Amino acid sequence: MKQLLLVFGLIVAAPSLWAAEKLPLSEVSSYLNGIKTAQGTFTQINDDGTLSTGTLFLQRPGRMRFEYDPPEKAFVVVSGGTVTIRDMKSNMPPESYPLRRTPLSIILARKVDLSRANMVVGHGFDGTATVVTAQDPENPGAGRIDLSFTSDPVELRKWVVHDSSGGQTTVILGALKTGGNLNGTLFLNPVDDGRNDR
Repeated sequence: MKQLLLVFGLIVAAPSLWAAEKLPLSEVSSYLNGIKTAQGTFTQINDDGTLSTGTLFLQRPGRMRFEYDPPEKAFVVVSGGTVTIRDMKSNMPPESYPLRRTPLSIILARKVDLSRANMVVGHGFDGTATVVTAQDPENPGAGRIDLSFTSDPVELRKWVVHDSSGGQTTVILGALKTGGNLNGTLFLNPVDDGRNDR
């Protein structure tokens, strides 16, 4: 379950694209604010080095779903300010906690403003991507997130979540399809969502 708790975290694995220079925070904020819906595959590198794959669904503000591929039978739903994790292999009930306890709340906010005081604690260029390290300035103990963006066009490619206990989870996305409508049942509470019992 700890691996699933560390998920936070969506990005395009991808072809190696060369970014010419560091993107300004205003441009990164505008890009994130422009994403209303998105879906795509992801690869997750867990804290213990194991790999998981699956499909991600995103609807801003505040909604996200991770569905993991077999042999895992698990999913994570973010909705209504709550993160709910369900592992179908376990007899335990779903586990829930506030979204504000994860740095994922930064990119799911109604308005992303990376220029906000004490939010960005790192902003650099690694030779291929702009890397922005951010935390919730009102809840820095919730951990931080490293967001990697390529340019021309601006795209979110990867993120790394560092949780409050020192764990680290990397999420890399396959091609993200943005725009369009997503079925609202994707974000239902897992306890009530019959589609999850398949």
